[in-house]
Amino acid sequence: MPTDYLRKILTARVYDVAQESPLEEAPALSRRLGARVLLKREDTQPVFSFKLRGAYNKMAQLGPDQLQRGVIAASAGNHAQGVALAAKQLGCQAVIVMPLTTPEVKIQAVRNRGARVVLHGDSYSDAYAHALELQKKEGFTFVHPFDDPDVIAGQGTVAMEILRQHPEPIDAVFVAVGGGGLIAGVAAFFKQLRPETRIIGVQTHDSDAMAQSLEKGERVILKEVGLFSDGTAVKQVGEETFRLAQKLVDEMVRVDTDAVCAAIKDVYEETRSIQEPAGALAVAGMKAWVAAQGGQGGQSARRPDGSPLTLVAITCGANMNFDRLRFISERSEIGEGREAIFAVTIPEERGSFKRFCGMLGHHNVTEFNYRIADSSEAHIFLGLQIASAEEGQAIAASLREAGFATLDLSNDEIAKAHLRHLVGGHSELAKNERLYRFEFPERPGALMRFLSAMNPSWNISLFHYRNHGADYGRILIGLQVPVSDESQFQLFLEQLGYPYWNESDHPAYRLFLGCQESRLA
Repeated sequence: MPTDYLRKILTARVYDVAQESPLEEAPALSRRLGARVLLKREDTQPVFSFKLRGAYNKMAQLGPDQLQRGVIAASAGNHAQGVALAAKQLGCQAVIVMPLTTPEVKIQAVRNRGARVVLHGDSYSDAYAHALELQKKEGFTFVHPFDDPDVIAGQGTVAMEILRQHPEPIDAVFVAVGGGGLIAGVAAFFKQLRPETRIIGVQTHDSDAMAQSLEKGERVILKEVGLFSDGTAVKQVGEETFRLAQKLVDEMVRVDTDAVCAAIKDVYEETRSIQEPAGALAVAGMKAWVAAQGGQGGQSARRPDGSPLTLVAITCGANMNFDRLRFISERSEIGEGREAIFAVTIPEERGSFKRFCGMLGHHNVTEFNYRIADSSEAHIFLGLQIASAEEGQAIAASLREAGFATLDLSNDEIAKAHLRHLVGGHSELAKNERLYRFEFPERPGALMRFLSAMNPSWNISLFHYRNHGADYGRILIGLQVPVSDESQFQLFLEQLGYPYWNESDHPAYRLFLGCQESRLA
């Protein structure tokens, strides 16, 4: 048992730059999981990450000559900011080697603190190798992001604070794992003072070096790492962190990108803060672990006496690139089982479209894509807001029972990432098509009101809708209306009461959606 780490953590120098982060209740997550959920808010640190603890503890113990020569580090971003802040506090030069894939928000934050940034390679491991070359050449002191006892001890002060803030029993602590510095420090402290508390590491499926290493009993080197959770994109864990994890970590949990996106949303709804993917990784793992133990608040997810578990998740970073938010918002609904997407085939005949829409009932439509392509069948890409994955399966079954061939695409990566944006195209069946853009009020019944007011002899040849979270929906509709019905069509538009725009002559429509005759007009 590494008793020296207890002393190292208790005497670590971190509070010249770090603050004691809050341990906050998460009421909504607690209700959903049937447990008492606490969030250790390391995202509230001055650099929005726990990393400054280990960096400063290491650098504060360097001699004057080492500080004068300067320090160098390799980092995907958060450790870099910690080193830069520590260097500024201690008055020394800092050079940071960062992967080319590092989000701009992290690069700029490091530069703003006075450090020199060198961009190299596609992962932390590439940046690390280059940093070692520069260290030998320039004589810098290397500040490792995780595989150093002083860095590990600095990160371990997170556990020290948790136990001080919550002296009652804690059943499990969930920790995001990249190279292993944070979980090594947390485990070293807990297992000395609270050995009954389970320490559970969380990684993404495509960056699971620690999980694979623990399973194989030796450090593995991943050929590639997933970059969505860039803060944990490490090809090989540290030698010392692996040694500690082998002895002290109870288990590892793997999660996918959609689960991480859902966890980012969970933390936002609890705290109004936006975590980076690595920052929400522990929450994603906690949710997956509870589900595996017996579901949302199931009896097997409780203590033997029936009382709820107390679970702590360390939210460890909030250096989020703003341009990632659109992707995260879209994938979070699927990640938490709140959106189902389907490919539905309906007969291309009068009234079938209205009958199909009527079957959707009260469900909120998140996406609706259709382009006429066949004279006998219509293929619709449909997204629906649901309460659970089981509800999505039930909807698919009811559509099939009604005679609509239905393919559930909720777990299909091609559909989620690509097909939902590609439905459309040219159609020779779209002759005499008029293209209109409408703004519908975002409330139940708006679409059915439109369909009920429309002459059933007019054919819908194109329909596109996406829920953007606004109070109105933007819909693009192609309609085939006989010239003889012109006056009736104009009356329909005016009486409907929805804002509309005629886009039939739009050049992009002619290029990408119109039939041959409209493209040549």
